[in-house]
Amino acid sequence: MTPVPVVLAGARGHGRWHVANIRRLERAGLVRLAGICELTPLTEEEAQGELPEQSADFGALLDSTGARIAVICTPIPTHTDLALTAARRGVHLLLEKPPAPSYAEFRRMADGVAEAGVACQIGFQSLGSHAVPAIRELVARGAIGEVVGIGAAGAWVRDEAYFRRAPWSGKRRLNGADVIDGALTNPLAHAVATALALGGTARAEDVTGIETELSHANDIEADDTSCVRIGTARGHRVTVAATLCAERADEPYVLVHGSSGRVTFWYKQDRVLLQRGGHGPEEFHHDRTDLLENLVDHLATGAPLLVPPDGTGAFMRVVEAIRRAPDPEPLPEAAWRRVPGEERRVVPGVDALVVAAAETLSLYSELGAPWAPRTEHPRYEVSTR
Repeated sequence: MTPVPVVLAGARGHGRWHVANIRRLERAGLVRLAGICELTPLTEEEAQGELPEQSADFGALLDSTGARIAVICTPIPTHTDLALTAARRGVHLLLEKPPAPSYAEFRRMADGVAEAGVACQIGFQSLGSHAVPAIRELVARGAIGEVVGIGAAGAWVRDEAYFRRAPWSGKRRLNGADVIDGALTNPLAHAVATALALGGTARAEDVTGIETELSHANDIEADDTSCVRIGTARGHRVTVAATLCAERADEPYVLVHGSSGRVTFWYKQDRVLLQRGGHGPEEFHHDRTDLLENLVDHLATGAPLLVPPDGTGAFMRVVEAIRRAPDPEPLPEAAWRRVPGEERRVVPGVDALVVAAAETLSLYSELGAPWAPRTEHPRYEVSTR
């Protein structure tokens, strides 16, 4: 197979991971790094090899390189316009998560891509894990009884410099445009998307209502300590609790609660624990399919895309609920402390609250968090018609 020419838009920050991944697939003979779109050109060291063509003009670069695939890893508000720039040229897409900062922008992107007839993969790498269909199979054959709810927990550590890494970091809006760079919509977005996918609630119409509790300990606009509870057309609830102010960093996970057992999925590790009545605990480790590799396979053989846009519609309903919610509340100074020598803020006790939320499907306020809002939290109603 002739290597597929790929252009990468956004090669610094998280884009460095994409550079390394494209180079890996290049060595395997599947792709060729044909171009890099950056405002400031990369060095050979940054490009991890011989420099391809570079330009700050994305459309012109697609034209001059003859790219068949564009990987877009740029600031969130630019995703839709760049995706449509590629789609109008017949260039297929791997679009980083979150795909858009609002549901309207997501629909504009997804509809435009569909009209152009190009393939689009959304960069939720956790959904490439072979654990996802394996867990669905366990649930379908009744290994844990009836699903009664799904919880997800993400306790991460981020220093204050993390929120200064780019002009849009930690913003809800920038220069009048939506950004929505919060814990649940960006760094721990995989927890939300994976929890929804495991419960069969991937499409927009699968969501019936969303409750949010958004707050921040850091000096930012967006949320860094948040939880969300999602009502689903299947009748069960999905609760995701996240913080970037943990006392200790922990592996994020999704917990599928059944009437006679449970499944825990550590999605970054592709590790699954099955616990059920009358059996000892069983642990499984799974492989993972890379999403760019899957996109190349789709173009070559027609293999199904693992994460098409419509498979992230439910996640985008959550993004929209967070966008429409009142601005996150700053936590009182008594609720957080600085870690000496680490330049980061910690919310004491939040690690246990994140775990408890996933275990009980409760919001922080229902768990008695002293800093959680005591007023009725807003509910974003979603029509399924």
